Amino acid sequence: MELTDTHTHLYYLYGTPELASQMQRCFDNGVKYCLLPNVNSESIPKVLGTIAAYPNNCFAMMGLHPCDVKANYRQELLPIEQAISKNKIYGIGEIGIDLHWDKTTLPLQQEAFRIQTGWAKEARLPVSIHCRNAFDELFELLEEVQDGRLTGVLHCFTGNTEQAKRAIDLGLHLGIGGVVTYKNAGLDKVVTELDLRHLVLETDAPYLAPVPHRGKKNESSYLLDIAQKIADLHGIAVETVATTTTENAKRIFGI
Repeated sequence: MELTDTHTHLYYLYGTPELASQMQRCFDNGVKYCLLPNVNSESIPKVLGTIAAYPNNCFAMMGLHPCDVKANYRQELLPIEQAISKNKIYGIGEIGIDLHWDKTTLPLQQEAFRIQTGWAKEARLPVSIHCRNAFDELFELLEEVQDGRLTGVLHCFTGNTEQAKRAIDLGLHLGIGGVVTYKNAGLDKVVTELDLRHLVLETDAPYLAPVPHRGKKNESSYLLDIAQKIADLHGIAVETVATTTTENAKRIFGI
């Protein structure tokens, strides 16, 4: 069985013994591939160092996280753009819109999103999109920039069925993580209505650990618990979930 974590920040552990420990637990649980979304200029060396240590298992994405979009965002984008030009990159991310922490930066976030989706389309790379408290704003932007060339994943999807179908219609797959295992989140009901061909798996480690690890730091090896939950919801074998979602991830990201 091969599982693919399409969104994990395990590179935060680069330079520590815990990275090797977590990677071994990934292998033990069938998690073979990990996509690493960059968040700002400071995280670039950690992403690149991790993929150098695990070149057959870890794959880099480069982008500026919306929470890191500040007044100087154009300067912050420069080293990210340079990293894209100098390294093998499998996606543009983590990009998006976040109105949970700071609504005042929305115009800056929107412009950063336009720039980075432009990179993605020009380079024929998928995007990994973060959206928090901003579905309406995000969909408006996606309708603006989608010209048939934009592909990728709406990561950590926690919306309703209507929002899921709208994202799919806009050319995106949905990244399903630990929230699907939360009793009162409602995501389980949405996932039950979705065909697996539209889904990929993710942990967003070290955040949003799935049940039975909720409340602890998340890690990519816990992807197996997410896959098992989706298998239970669809009444199919976990191996089928692993195979289908990994095939989706390979097709999207070209790994």
